Amino acid sequence: MNLLITLNKCLSFRKTWLCVILTFSFVAMSNAQLVTGKVTAEGLPLPGASVIIKGTTTGTETDFDGNYSIQANSESTLVFSYVGYTSQEVLVGSQTVINVILEPDNAFDEVVIIGYGTQRKSDLTGSVSSVSAQDVADVPVSRVDQALQGRAAGVQVTQTSGAPGAGTSIRVRGGNSITGSNEPLWVIDGIIVGTNFNLNNLNANDVKSIEVLKDASSVAIYGSRGANGVILVTTKSGANISGGKPQINIGIRTSSQLVPERPDYLSQEQQIEYTNQDAIIRGVAEPFPDDPSTYPDNDYLDLLLDVSPITNVDVSIAGSSENGSASYYNSLNFFDQDGLIENSGIQKYIFRSNLDFKITDNLKAGTRFNYSRIKLDNGVVGYSGLLGILPTQPVYNDDGSFNGANEVTGNPFGNPVAIAALDIDETTSSNLLATIYLEYSPIENLIIRSTFNPDITNSKRNEFTSSQRPDLQVGDSNARISTISAINWNNENTVQYSGTVGEDHSYTVLGGASFQKDVIETASAQAFGFTTDATTFNSLGLGTDPTRNVVSSGYSQRTLVSFFGRLNYNYKDKYLLTLVGRSDGSSVFAPGNKYNFYPSIAAAWKISEESFMQDQDIFSDLKLRASYGQAGNQAIDPYSTLAVYAEANTSTNGIELPGLLLGRPANPNLIWETTTSFDIALEASLFGGRVFTEFNYYRKKTEDLLLDVTIPRQTGYTNQLQNIGSLENKGWEFLVNSTNISNDNFNWNSTLTLSSNKNKVLDLGGEEFIDVVVDEILGAGNLRLIVGETAPVFTGVQYLGTWKSQDEIDASGQDAATNFVGGPRYKDTDGDGFITNEDFEVLGNPFPDLIFGFENNFSYKNFDLSIYIQGTVGSEVFNLRTRNSFFIRGELPKYAEVANYWSPENPNSDVPRPGFVEGAYQPNSFDVEDATHLRLKNVRFTYNLPVEEMGWKGVKGMAIYATGTNLLLLSDFRLIDPETSRFGRTGLGNLAQGFANGEYPNASVLSLGLNVTF
Repeated sequence: MNLLITLNKCLSFRKTWLCVILTFSFVAMSNAQLVTGKVTAEGLPLPGASVIIKGTTTGTETDFDGNYSIQANSESTLVFSYVGYTSQEVLVGSQTVINVILEPDNAFDEVVIIGYGTQRKSDLTGSVSSVSAQDVADVPVSRVDQALQGRAAGVQVTQTSGAPGAGTSIRVRGGNSITGSNEPLWVIDGIIVGTNFNLNNLNANDVKSIEVLKDASSVAIYGSRGANGVILVTTKSGANISGGKPQINIGIRTSSQLVPERPDYLSQEQQIEYTNQDAIIRGVAEPFPDDPSTYPDNDYLDLLLDVSPITNVDVSIAGSSENGSASYYNSLNFFDQDGLIENSGIQKYIFRSNLDFKITDNLKAGTRFNYSRIKLDNGVVGYSGLLGILPTQPVYNDDGSFNGANEVTGNPFGNPVAIAALDIDETTSSNLLATIYLEYSPIENLIIRSTFNPDITNSKRNEFTSSQRPDLQVGDSNARISTISAINWNNENTVQYSGTVGEDHSYTVLGGASFQKDVIETASAQAFGFTTDATTFNSLGLGTDPTRNVVSSGYSQRTLVSFFGRLNYNYKDKYLLTLVGRSDGSSVFAPGNKYNFYPSIAAAWKISEESFMQDQDIFSDLKLRASYGQAGNQAIDPYSTLAVYAEANTSTNGIELPGLLLGRPANPNLIWETTTSFDIALEASLFGGRVFTEFNYYRKKTEDLLLDVTIPRQTGYTNQLQNIGSLENKGWEFLVNSTNISNDNFNWNSTLTLSSNKNKVLDLGGEEFIDVVVDEILGAGNLRLIVGETAPVFTGVQYLGTWKSQDEIDASGQDAATNFVGGPRYKDTDGDGFITNEDFEVLGNPFPDLIFGFENNFSYKNFDLSIYIQGTVGSEVFNLRTRNSFFIRGELPKYAEVANYWSPENPNSDVPRPGFVEGAYQPNSFDVEDATHLRLKNVRFTYNLPVEEMGWKGVKGMAIYATGTNLLLLSDFRLIDPETSRFGRTGLGNLAQGFANGEYPNASVLSLGLNVTF
């Protein structure tokens, strides 16, 4: 009974912390035992090494001969450390003698994951960036891709939206494609999951490490899918937990998302004055003839945005058998995030089980099993929509019902308060991602490995537009159900042999074959004319207007067959050579073009191993490396080489009949896009391993770009997908890791990443430029692909301020019908008197000149502090809301600076006056803003409780922490946060980066957390 009462009290999350602490306070102290041993390094005793009981301040140092003794109980973990060496942790258990060999703390000695294997960083010939589990854990992210921001040089990560569950857009050394995806390939525990895998399915706390493969030598092993870079995610195992006892970890984090700073708009009174003045100039009645105090002053952001909670609970149990023949890692994650905007949020349940077995001395087997269940409230109200409502717009009618009419125009008003209360848009999905592997070693140094990897996703989206909406006509209410079923599997088989020839030569040879099949089936049904909300989307048959019903379905299949190989050769541990080749065959291409081969070569020279480097004290390690090779991009969807039918109705005897016609011509000549890249780098470890630095220069050229081009009309078609064009990326990356201070009580480490990429269009099949239409109102021309420029660039006319007099207009020679005193003045580049697309100039591009990240980690006794900043310099953002705020009539809200508009009393203003003729608007330089920003991304303060001194038996460690995310943003952007992408990361958003329309904001998040290890 007492236990039940205690549990019921603990169910209140606000009481969780108190319950946990009270529970642990009853744990009794165990008996201590004397532990002795010796600490050595590089074959010699290590005097002055620190030996501390983890989670306490209790410890000792080794004597002149490296010996130590300490009182510790069986549950204690000893931490051995010394400046310049990697710390080690050892569980005492039943041991009374523990001898430890410390390894030099050198970035060159890290083991990193590469395609189909591992390698010491000192032996790498390719470019690989690593992000550790600690880096991921320090930032309380809901998706692992968010943890990459600013931490990997050469990797641009853009948070496209602050909505719960929203992903990122990632560019590894720039974008290589125009039509195809520019997102990197994700590989999770060896499973190739593609570029669009929903990373919400993965628990960030399960991640052991993330590696980003960037150059040809690293990515060529993935052939036709590696041109945009490869991101390898490795999850945790229990192999490093010895002694036969399980290790249990519990993590609890509760967070509050704060409502972010909002754009500065006119006050209600100022907006009324502007709207009335606009009406007067246009010769229509004033919408607000009475005193401003008689009209509503509604702040729709206040009505629908609020501080919102996040709850995250992680439980894991890991360990291995006493003889090490089996290891396990099992975890359960619950994540619940309410969105800042009402009716948005995400809830996730994720279970993982990683098992490894040593069946015999020569045979190993294992599984990786990840199951997720996600419910996503997509949100029926958008942040950008809230920015577009006048404060005078009533929420309710006089009778208390929802208002549904625009007070200025008389048109229907999509009342967001009503929509949030009545409409539904939710997605429920489940995903199973698994690996089953068998590894056999018939002789020493020969490893044969086979894996089978299923990836199964089922998703259902429910949408309902209420019949109670005041802005809709009778019969416009509707409901839709959409389903997606995706079954993907991959079978990979590799053979690896490592050997030596004499004392100077060593090599590792890898060969393999991969077989993959992806099948996606979709179905959708929509009905109209609901007269009741009782069943919402659960009974489509209640729709009363069958003539409007919409039913659709789809099927897509892609198969890929690959054969690959790699040779790593090492001569005298000084000269390294890597040869890689992969042949891919894809079903998306026509016969004769299905296969392509991607080779690469890389070499490295360990300069520090040469005799002439032995008498210096600066460089511990120094390596020069270079690589050259090719990778590919399938770039197109299945069936893109085939002719397709389009729906087209016809009539017979006056009766309309459904029909089909060819909507696109076949093109069996389509081939892979191919990226050829060159990389050269210098890596150095200095001052006894206290500083590690790396500098990379690269150049990539992508050819056979897939573009939709105009073809002669006599063919019967207007356009066709063809391999035409090429583009180039080149840039540099710089990384510094440093140990600034390291002693028994205080440590300070820093990491700095800098990178810059320049992108240029080399050829567009003979065309000078191609317009990309991203907005029907803006029309063609504000986004272009131009030979010699970045792909893409923002284009438009130069904004010169306002016309100050009629004489000025007359003297300009421009059309008097579309220009007026106080109106916008554009630069007439060609001097023909008209402002057209011929006057457009390059106004900027969405890619920064510099990407940076800077992290500092401090530790003092039991306290840890981490401060991380990141940002960009030199990019631009196209603000789609500027048109509404400066260049359109008064029924839409205006920025606060519009209060300074031109008038006879304010004749020097460059802000256009009210009454603007909308048709005269052109995309212009006023729309394009500087996106340079600096963000205080994360601050984390941790207190590691001295559980040993507190006498908590069975508790190996406990930490309480507070974290602040997105605490500060320095930017001049009108919409506050320039890190945005109006069109997302796929489809049009693949190319149209850097457009902003007031996307769901990135919140500041304050978190409190507790981690306990048993």
